[in-house]
Amino acid sequence: MSDANDQATPVLKASVHDVRHFTSLLRGVNFANRATVTVTEKGLVIIVEEARTLLGTAYVFSDVFDEYEYHSEHEQSQAPKDDEEESREEQEVYNAAFEIPLNTLIECLNIFGTAGGSGSSSGGKALQWKPPGQEADGSGDEADGEGRKTNNTLDHFFGRSERRTSMRMTYMGTGHPLTLLIAEDASGPTTTCEIATFEAEPHLELPFDSENTKLKIILKSSWLKEALSEIDSFCDKLTFFGNPPEENNTDGMTTKQKRQANLKRPIFRIQAIGTLGTTEMDYYNDRDVLETFECPGPVSFSYRLAHIMRAMRALQTSIKASLRIDQEGLLSLQFLMPAQPSRRNGAVTGSTNFIEFRCLALDEEV
Repeated sequence: MSDANDQATPVLKASVHDVRHFTSLLRGVNFANRATVTVTEKGLVIIVEEARTLLGTAYVFSDVFDEYEYHSEHEQSQAPKDDEEESREEQEVYNAAFEIPLNTLIECLNIFGTAGGSGSSSGGKALQWKPPGQEADGSGDEADGEGRKTNNTLDHFFGRSERRTSMRMTYMGTGHPLTLLIAEDASGPTTTCEIATFEAEPHLELPFDSENTKLKIILKSSWLKEALSEIDSFCDKLTFFGNPPEENNTDGMTTKQKRQANLKRPIFRIQAIGTLGTTEMDYYNDRDVLETFECPGPVSFSYRLAHIMRAMRALQTSIKASLRIDQEGLLSLQFLMPAQPSRRNGAVTGSTNFIEFRCLALDEEV
């Protein structure tokens, strides 16, 4: 049985020399323990839902990894077919899907305490395993100690400037665990983790009606993060208001006068209501803050603050945010994550990934 498994082609095989960026994407949707992972040729899609109201999705494209291979179970299990059947099946897409305890996966990736949270090195010192001949004071000096073997190939792969955790991930198919081979650095310890997978169940579907978008805003993540951080935790409802910009006759106005005309009335407002009062934050027609603003008519929808705050971790590590609301009040928050260098095919390439949250509006009539 083991020989057959050894010879079988894995459904998924992926590796990365630094897990911090991958872990950061997973943490962005780590608000429920069970996550659905869909494996495709283009990468991984991790979906988490809460209370049949909130849906969080992390899109991890294949170029996040230094190595990424996907082989459909359907293709491996099928008998040879004629040309007509092959042509028909080429048009069908078969993706692998399974459920996994997301928090367990994140803990495994951070087993050496070097997975970080945002890709930046920590200011504190962590107790780490040291080979014989090295100081254990965590001074960060990378000089080789006595008795330490060097491996130029591995050292080049892992990098010598700082401690990083590399990973090789394998999934053999339905009924098999997700296997992680994790190493701290070129000559450090390695560990193998096997995480049980479960059959994927249908998750919440929240299709966004792009043709009937009532509000669309694109802004730097820092602006939205500061606004949400000001909201008192005792608030339980968050309302977004949008108003179309006023058409001002700016003929003959100076640049300063045009700017003052745009700041007469807020076009976007965030209002939080709680037991201790109401907090309001207004945004005016200022391109330096709202890079894109589209609002064909007045609109307002309310949401549970607790659901919106689930997006804070992803917001904190993102560089740009998109806020959209359709005619039914469905909220879409998309966060563009920083590009991460990878070593696919021996070249350093940047990958841009994003995390999306969709949330149903409160029924104000209830």
